[in-house]
Amino acid sequence: MKALIQRVSEASVTVDSNIIGEIGPGLLVLVCAMQGDTEANADKLAAKIAKLRIFQDDAGKMNCSVRDIGGAVLVVSQFTLAADTRSGNRPGFSAAAPPVEGERLYDYFADRMAKVENLPTERGRFGADMKLRLLNDGPVTIWMET
Repeated sequence: MKALIQRVSEASVTVDSNIIGEIGPGLLVLVCAMQGDTEANADKLAAKIAKLRIFQDDAGKMNCSVRDIGGAVLVVSQFTLAADTRSGNRPGFSAAAPPVEGERLYDYFADRMAKVENLPTERGRFGADMKLRLLNDGPVTIWMET
């Protein structure tokens, strides 16, 4: 699985002019299931993100996790993270998991963040045309893959 994690002061996702998920301080996680990914990949990614120390402590050092600061997570599916841009000018997305499997792993990952990692978790809608608003804090943006 691939994820782009952004430390945010706030973030929201809108579908058809309706906000379907929003958080205050925490993490915006754009996530993509790749061909061959399993629940084990999602488990590993969720655990790593939950423990990722990218929030400032009292000394101003990045030493706290989203859990440590009482933050939340907004999980949004983003199949374009699978983009292959090595040739031509049009990205290819064939490395992404097929839609049914991608949606299953996306839901599994978001549930894992909420139920196993015990983080307040909002989510986008898989396959929808979504609009994201975010205030990146730092800016801090981290790329992860399993």
